[in-house]
Amino acid sequence: MRTYWNIEKSLNTIPEWQPNCWIQVTCPTDEDQRELVERLNIPDYFFSDISDTDERARYEYDDGWMLIILRIPYVKEIRSRTPYSTVPLGIIHKRDVTVTVCFYETNMMIDFISFHQKRGEGFTDFVDMTFRLFLSSAVWYLKRLKQINILIEKAKHNLDNEVNNENLIGLSRLQDSLTYFITSIRGNETLLQKLKFKLQIDELDADLIEDVNIEMTQARETTNIYSNILESTMDTYSSIINNNMNTVMRTLTSVSIIMMSATFVASVYGMNVFNGLERSPWGFPIALVVSFGVSVLCWVIMRHKRIL
Repeated sequence: MRTYWNIEKSLNTIPEWQPNCWIQVTCPTDEDQRELVERLNIPDYFFSDISDTDERARYEYDDGWMLIILRIPYVKEIRSRTPYSTVPLGIIHKRDVTVTVCFYETNMMIDFISFHQKRGEGFTDFVDMTFRLFLSSAVWYLKRLKQINILIEKAKHNLDNEVNNENLIGLSRLQDSLTYFITSIRGNETLLQKLKFKLQIDELDADLIEDVNIEMTQARETTNIYSNILESTMDTYSSIINNNMNTVMRTLTSVSIIMMSATFVASVYGMNVFNGLERSPWGFPIALVVSFGVSVLCWVIMRHKRIL
């Protein structure tokens, strides 16, 4: 889907492309890609790079065209393997042509447009728009991190009541999401530092870059904190599970020893040998009492040693 935006004073949609407008492309079809390649002469491999979900944050030049790939947060289904992930956002520019391409529909881009429309602000140029996209991505990382923290606390509360596989798997999924976040945020930070020296920036852009640096640093540190907390939490519950397993195994072993003692006495008196009780009417009760006595003695010793 293609949307054309006039960005001079405020964000307003326009029916077709005009010089210095912004072309927003979301979930592009083959027709959308063909139209941009044929009409604007955008290198076709740009779209292949942007569609690659594993593409790292970077920039490159080709025949006057500049491609910037920014990693932005993306939410999948909450029960998916990684409910929170990141996807590439491509920013393509050459002279009076500015195009953003994302193969996923994200809340960040919807909020980005809505925010600037409410404020009645446009963008001074391509550089201003690019760094505002960086700022928006950092803000949305922080928003998603707050949601992840809520899920972590909920899982911890459930685990306090009952340690089960479902909650532990949920924590493992969130750990995977945080790994994607920290990798993408670091990539965006590196890209930002490179663009500061490649793009022509003025005083206003410098202030904006400082804001982006602050937000990205906060997002990175917050991600590290949540990741450390989550790792510590999983280690704690793993230790609890192992301790419970050891307790169960110790109990079963103790019961086996007690039963084995009684079985040993019974087997001795059950052998086909002379023991003085084979003809006595009290033979079976005596063997039973001795077996019970040995079992009780083992139980007392284990209780004294705090094995049981």
